[in-house]
Amino acid sequence: MAKKKESLVDEVKKIVGKATEKADEIVEEIVKDVKEGIEAIEDTLEGKSKNVKKEAKNKSDKKSALLERAKALAGKVEGEEKIGIKEIKGKVKGEEEEKKTIVPIEDYLKASLHLGTRVITPDMKQYVYRRRADGLAVFNTSLQDDKIREAVEFLAKYAPEQIVLACKREAGWKAVEKFGETLGIKVFTKKYPAGTLTNTNLEDFFERDLAMICDPWLDKNLLVDSNKIKIPVFGICDTNNFTKGINFVLPVNNKSYKSLGMVFYLLTKLYAEKRGIKIKEPKIKDFIEDWDSLVPPQ
Repeated sequence: MAKKKESLVDEVKKIVGKATEKADEIVEEIVKDVKEGIEAIEDTLEGKSKNVKKEAKNKSDKKSALLERAKALAGKVEGEEKIGIKEIKGKVKGEEEEKKTIVPIEDYLKASLHLGTRVITPDMKQYVYRRRADGLAVFNTSLQDDKIREAVEFLAKYAPEQIVLACKREAGWKAVEKFGETLGIKVFTKKYPAGTLTNTNLEDFFERDLAMICDPWLDKNLLVDSNKIKIPVFGICDTNNFTKGINFVLPVNNKSYKSLGMVFYLLTKLYAEKRGIKIKEPKIKDFIEDWDSLVPPQ
């Protein structure tokens, strides 16, 4: 009995020993797995950290590159504007050797006669010299000088009492009023009442042989009436205007008081000379009050 008992104890010891060895192996494997898992997590976190830093650096580099590009573009626009003025001066100066412009090219530029809009209609494309880097169209200033001369020839066919002028744009009121007052031409500012030239039943009805408008869109009432009774129309047109129904187009900036002031100053002076009308010599300051303080672009 005692031997059997001892044998059983030995057997149990063996079983326990084997179980203990197996448990140690399992624990070692678990510890190993845990260590590997921790290392993998650390590697992943470190990789993400590096990626985050890399992305941040890339964003910073892109931002710097964009800022540099913006500065370069700003410089280019400024440079293009300066080059544009130099090109215009040079082009017209070269042509001045063959012909003399009505006023110095600097005066045209000072009055912004050459500046159009960002829109160029098919009707006005032929008068545009170039487009600036900021999108604004630039009129051919030499061609403008020619067209002003032609405008005087066209207007001089009509006596002052045969002409009616409309200018709804406030920027032109002072200039057109001075033009009308000096030459005795009937002028409408603010609004031309539709039907004035066509409806004989109106108390203020009158007849004219030539209509002048400062913008085909704003002064469309007079344009429509003139087309109905089939009298010629003289139109001051910017790059964004359509010229349908207009017999003579004067391509200039019609948005600026400076430009309109210069145009009507020249038309007043040259029309009077051409028609032999005795008037007091007009001065540019009568049409553009702050003329002396204006500076031509460089």
